[in-house]
Amino acid sequence: MRERAPMRRAEISISAIRSNLDRIREVSGTDTIIAVLKSNAYGHGMIPVAEAVVAGGAAIIGVADIDEALGLREGGIDAPVLCWLHGSDPDFRAAYAADIELGISTRAQLELLAETVRAGGRPGVPGTVHLKIDTGLSRNGLAERDWDAAFARAAELERDGLIRVRGIFSHLANTNPAADLAQAAVFDDGVARLLAAGVDPELKHLASTAAAFRSPHLHYTAVRIGIGLYGLSPYPGVPSAELGLTPAMTLRAEIINLREVPAGTGVSYGHTYVTERPTTLALVAMGYADGMPRAVNGTDVTVQVRGERYPIVGRIGMDQILVDLGAQDVDVEVGECATLFGDPATGAPAVEEWSEAMGTINYEIVVGIGPRVKRLLVDE
Repeated sequence: MRERAPMRRAEISISAIRSNLDRIREVSGTDTIIAVLKSNAYGHGMIPVAEAVVAGGAAIIGVADIDEALGLREGGIDAPVLCWLHGSDPDFRAAYAADIELGISTRAQLELLAETVRAGGRPGVPGTVHLKIDTGLSRNGLAERDWDAAFARAAELERDGLIRVRGIFSHLANTNPAADLAQAAVFDDGVARLLAAGVDPELKHLASTAAAFRSPHLHYTAVRIGIGLYGLSPYPGVPSAELGLTPAMTLRAEIINLREVPAGTGVSYGHTYVTERPTTLALVAMGYADGMPRAVNGTDVTVQVRGERYPIVGRIGMDQILVDLGAQDVDVEVGECATLFGDPATGAPAVEEWSEAMGTINYEIVVGIGPRVKRLLVDE
């Protein structure tokens, strides 16, 4: 029996992800790449992307929280995994049992991990940590006033065999080059004070995609790469191709109906669009429940059908949109696909066309693609 093609699908190019990983390795000058796969690998599919980056030589997989980390283990990923965002009562026991590396942002988290290791039933196996310090983002991480006490305690716990401090890290605000340098100076101070406390971590990481491409002096011994891994640019107005990256996701949805209509026909809720000439409306199975925001209504965002661009018209529904094909008796058939975004090198709309129309960033678009959209690997 022929397998039915999904009505909505995000086609994920594993070869693009591997190529992007190689490109990041080239520009960063380091083989120690922390591939960030939080939020279902930025909407691309956690397990297949994890398999791809591990095969491609990523040193560590980075995720936000313990549940994501455990999901990788449940999916058969046994590579090093780091997570750094913890609630008020984190499940360090499950993380330690699964050999998850933990970003530590408070003294209380450090003590909880030590207690977990003592009771963990794995004699001689320390908990692996990366100490996170706040260098000016004012979010997570040890505050500077707490560094010396926390570093001294970490050194003591390391001597006792309860923890291994594998890394120290922070996060840039990406405000401007001068601000990045100021944060780097604070980070350097933190590293020096940790060394003075008797802890010499293997990894020091500050740069994410933006700094990896434009600030080689901030690469230290590892880089954490998120958006660039998926072939998208972290810089407004700078296309992926300019950075040597290839977008990995192509979003497509099926045309499920075609309707010839006369001039003066109202389209979708509220008739915010009325046809100016006889035309054909294509009903496409993609709506705001699938991650196509209603904020795209009335913008210049288009879709690609048979290599041509056509406007989205009328209000976007929960499950569907309408596309004006511009004429009657068009050479388009029900069952064909409309491409909503993908690699501009192929002629597809860029995801940035959505984000710019909405006044947001490409990150928000790809992570917002909903669960009804089937992720399909198109090359492996």
